Amino acid sequence: MKTSMRRRDWLALGLAATALVALGRPAAAAWPERPITMVVPWAAGGGTDATARIIAKLMEPELGVPVNVVNRTGGAGVVGHSAIATAPPDGYTIGVITFEIGAMHWQGLTDLSWKDYTPIALVNEDPAGVIVRADSPYKTAKELLDAVKAAPKGKFKASGTAQGGSWHIALGGMLAAAGLPADHVQWVPSTGAATALQDLVAGGVDFVTCSVPEAKALMDAGKVRALAIMGKDRNPAFPDVPTLKEATGIDFQLGAWRGLAGPKGLPKEVTDRLVPLAKKVYDSKEFQDFMAGRGFATVYLPPEEFAAFMKARDESTGAVMKALGLAK
Repeated sequence: MKTSMRRRDWLALGLAATALVALGRPAAAAWPERPITMVVPWAAGGGTDATARIIAKLMEPELGVPVNVVNRTGGAGVVGHSAIATAPPDGYTIGVITFEIGAMHWQGLTDLSWKDYTPIALVNEDPAGVIVRADSPYKTAKELLDAVKAAPKGKFKASGTAQGGSWHIALGGMLAAAGLPADHVQWVPSTGAATALQDLVAGGVDFVTCSVPEAKALMDAGKVRALAIMGKDRNPAFPDVPTLKEATGIDFQLGAWRGLAGPKGLPKEVTDRLVPLAKKVYDSKEFQDFMAGRGFATVYLPPEEFAAFMKARDESTGAVMKALGLAK
């Protein structure tokens, strides 16, 4: 009996001691407990950088830690996208991924694809526009495409970005959707939309495919006109510019998009914070006003729909790049 009591007493003491230790032990810190890095694959001062910085600014007070934007440029977007995908999946490195993640692997620049990320939210897509000089004889996108169809291959020249870039793929996709070879128009590579638009004004090319916001300054100056955008809906910032489908009957859509993502395998406790926070930031007046002020179209998709969007865009981009002879 005494032995049994001693055993019970020791057991009770042990349990009590365990409880006291547990009570004295600090609880595991909730995420985040230190600054977060937001990687941008493109240079400071550009549209993606600006979008990332307004998102980071609006996230900081909600998370209670700094959200530091870091530009990791190089390799036509490969360096920054790799930095996001290969970061430890602990929530302390996230980033803004862009259209190029659905094009780079087709070019053989990287093995990365949309599958290598934890999608958080799509926040923006700027459809490609069809831009001509103000004195162009083509007043509508249909008139321009009819002229392109009637001309021999290579007579018309267009520009907008480097070969294989988003605006080049937009042109090839539009031509293919119109029943023409994707390379029927000669592409003149440029360092970006700004350079291409200056070439357009100077008469070096017949038209440019780029986002309408990129052409806004020259539109305001009366030097160029936008004939259509390759989007589902008109951009509220440019309500007089019809969609390609409205203007020509061709249902082709392609745009440069931006979304928040982290490396594959982000913990649930992280996504449970980031996903609703991304929606809150997106819905905020400050974010919407910021984007509208720059002519950027806001489009929101939650994680599963964002993943489906990336998959579809990856497949359509690959098809156009194969038609252009750019896929490896």
